[in-house]
Amino acid sequence: MSAARGRVRPGPLQLHHVALRVADLRACEHFYSAVLGMRVLWRPDEDNVYLTNGSDNLALHRLADARASASETLDHIGFALADEGAVDAWHEYLKALAVPIVAPPRTHRDGARSLYCRDPHGNTVQLIHEPRSRAAPGSGFDAPGGDPVSR
Repeated sequence: MSAARGRVRPGPLQLHHVALRVADLRACEHFYSAVLGMRVLWRPDEDNVYLTNGSDNLALHRLADARASASETLDHIGFALADEGAVDAWHEYLKALAVPIVAPPRTHRDGARSLYCRDPHGNTVQLIHEPRSRAAPGSGFDAPGGDPVSR
């Protein structure tokens, strides 16, 4: 649909970031940086950290009440992988680090292959190869440092 109420949509949107509220900011920062390979983009104070992988961004904010659980409105966040073999490589890597696996690698009916794990706060994280997505040669995932598993 290109129009809504007689107006033309200005153009496509691109997801800029996901923001998560977490009880243990340090543990979640370690998970997304050391385990998943993101890097710190900005740390404005002790309660906030912003991470990136060069094209995707993640904001982590310390919960005011550490007893709160993962948001009930967030289903999961997903990170794209360059090929389906990377899904299995990540699975082995995450298991070796004792990261909780929610669902082991499987191929979906649309041809995508993915796995689900949990971050230290309990948020579900999907690692997915979607054959029709931007995670293809030339997308940046094949650039040096783009995929931590291949390093």
